[in-house]
Amino acid sequence: MNTHLLQTRLEDYAAAAPYPLHMPGHKRRVNPAPGLPAAWDVTEVPGVDDLHEAQGILADAMNRAAALWGAQRSWFLVNGSTGGILAAIRAAALTRPGRPIVCARNCHKSVYHAIELNALAVEWMTPPVDPAFGVYGSVTPAQAAAALDRCPGAAALVLTSPTYEGVLSDVAAIAALCHDRDVPLIVDEAHGAHYLPLAQPFGWQGGAVAAGADLVIQSPHKTLPSLTQTALLHQNGGRIPAAAVERQLDVFETSSPSYPLLASLDGCAGLLAAHGTQWFAAWRERLDRFDRAVAPLRRLRVLCHGTDAAKSHPGIFRHDGGKLLVSGAGAGWTGAALADRLRRDGFETEMACGANVLAMTSPCDAEDALDRLAAALLAVDAASAAPAAPLPPPLPEPGAAACPIAEAVRRPAVTLPLAQAAGRVAAEYLWAYPPGVPLIAPGERIPAGFAAAAAALESSGTRLRHTGATLPDQISVLA
Repeated sequence: MNTHLLQTRLEDYAAAAPYPLHMPGHKRRVNPAPGLPAAWDVTEVPGVDDLHEAQGILADAMNRAAALWGAQRSWFLVNGSTGGILAAIRAAALTRPGRPIVCARNCHKSVYHAIELNALAVEWMTPPVDPAFGVYGSVTPAQAAAALDRCPGAAALVLTSPTYEGVLSDVAAIAALCHDRDVPLIVDEAHGAHYLPLAQPFGWQGGAVAAGADLVIQSPHKTLPSLTQTALLHQNGGRIPAAAVERQLDVFETSSPSYPLLASLDGCAGLLAAHGTQWFAAWRERLDRFDRAVAPLRRLRVLCHGTDAAKSHPGIFRHDGGKLLVSGAGAGWTGAALADRLRRDGFETEMACGANVLAMTSPCDAEDALDRLAAALLAVDAASAAPAAPLPPPLPEPGAAACPIAEAVRRPAVTLPLAQAAGRVAAEYLWAYPPGVPLIAPGERIPAGFAAAAAALESSGTRLRHTGATLPDQISVLA
């Protein structure tokens, strides 16, 4: 079975094509850096199709992906899930003009940017915060129903599942609620590209495509063998027409897509079709061994792993076992310090925030990687004592919306010390990246405890980023 059909076609084209008097400038002769696949790096010439009007090999590749993920239709994206999210929300907004959207408060900043660009009014849903780990839990069907009741005829409902920390919502129930009201459901599933039919027997259930969400955006590069910046946009049903989606992909996606990136997406799908069942079975076995190995932990805690039972987190509908969120709070470790310790043990983790550190796994991990990680965590745990006082949770309380985001970013603003900004309306975004969920957004009134929570995050080693103020202890607010 040829698992790299697009790559093979590009190699054949490079071997037989006439001399290139066209882009790219390396002419397939001068490689910009050793190891780069310059020979595949072609432009839209006859024989290799056009992503923005796919009728040949790219159309075939995207159809294979749709079949693999169980979608009605799929598009390859080469500027990450961000481009797909911008296109999806814009398509919904133009298909149903003048309507607000319902949106989960814990969405990625790209969702906020789509709201800003489209000047949308928003009905927010704020998931509960898990008190043990200080991360957002699931959006509940009851929250979605109440928001839809407050916002009848919404242009769309937008949520993230799974989240950066692996928290899933009951997407099937929420999809049913939306569709009963003829409201499209858009799901940012950037961290859930591994939720496809062949993974379901091994515990990866609850994906948005199978649940019937109208548009689902995924980043295979996060958990599957595909290159960074590659993404997928899947469609079910016709509440947001395919033509509207394609029009917005023309707007937000480069007109010169990278064929090496496209080849990696097609290759990823081919590898999954050929080996996915064995890969997911082996991944589950490695995670099960990790669960058993970390059961003796006394002070460190791994979300929904080891002895940390799912029933201890009533605000979490389901957790993706491939995400290993470790809290050092019970052992006196900040996430940054724990990440540094694991770095010395030979591991580079994905994220450190507050008292948490996140280790991401995939079906491509080495067979002994999680066994070694468990041993490193056990060693840290054995050498740790209970802290004198618990570390603060990493999430400050979000502010109440005072005006639309698009209005707030355009109005005159002043910069104040963050400690003096309580009660003022933010004119900028403030977030920790990763995960890129705004802690405060333009148009939100800054809560009284926000400055202290932000300071606690920074003192734990978490770097906060601004879009306006240049100093970490300042913030731009409406004048």
